[in-house]
Amino acid sequence: MNQKNQYKTFNFIGIKIQCLSYLDLYEFIINWLKSESSAHIAVMNAYCLALAHKDNFLSKIYTEANLIGPDGMPFVHWMNLFSNKKVNRFDATNLLIKLIEFSEELKYSFFLYGGEQNVLNKMVKNLKSQYPYIRIADYYSPPFRPLNKTEKENVIKRIKNSKAKIICVGLGTPKQDYWIYEHKHKIDGVLFLPCGAIFDFFGGRIKKAPKIISYIGFEWLYRLFSKDFKRLFYRYTILNMYFLFHLFLQITGIKKYDN
Repeated sequence: MNQKNQYKTFNFIGIKIQCLSYLDLYEFIINWLKSESSAHIAVMNAYCLALAHKDNFLSKIYTEANLIGPDGMPFVHWMNLFSNKKVNRFDATNLLIKLIEFSEELKYSFFLYGGEQNVLNKMVKNLKSQYPYIRIADYYSPPFRPLNKTEKENVIKRIKNSKAKIICVGLGTPKQDYWIYEHKHKIDGVLFLPCGAIFDFFGGRIKKAPKIISYIGFEWLYRLFSKDFKRLFYRYTILNMYFLFHLFLQITGIKKYDN
């Protein structure tokens, strides 16, 4: 299924991000459910864009996604200013919540893949508490090592047997993106959603930034000084500066970025 051309896009250092609203998401879900094909939603922030600029295969994964939404308020503010359309933030947390809300009407179920077992257990408990109508068909915490062939086949069987329609993949960027690309042609009729840190948010391991901090675009700073400082330092300093440097080259016309 391909609805990509119907949305206005902005090129950020080589990746075209679509101007999307939650209404667009709802209409996409309706059409996708009718199509019975597999689909992939990509959520793009400065970190993803920097990684994609360094990695052509990752750029290909993002570019081939069915929806490519803006994750990060600076992108949303920019697109709202220049697109003449109301654009919503397509971060994994908001997307999962919207997909859960849609599921009350549309009656599909979820498969959660990723996270530490105790965090995943708490996530399932919290989601069921906050959204009593949610249908979680199954969930699985993979080992922190590459899976062998048999294990990979068993995971695919488990997902298929669950009859889940939404596969939430919480392996962290870019590992989850590679996983989605590997599996999206092996499992028919499902929607893959990269979920990153929201397993930790809903599992209670780390706290979500207050809404006002997220709105003004400083969620990255809030997360940087959380318990994951060491892991996030490179991401939110070196790679963010890498992105800003290339964005400067693009805006000034010094360098062209095509995809």
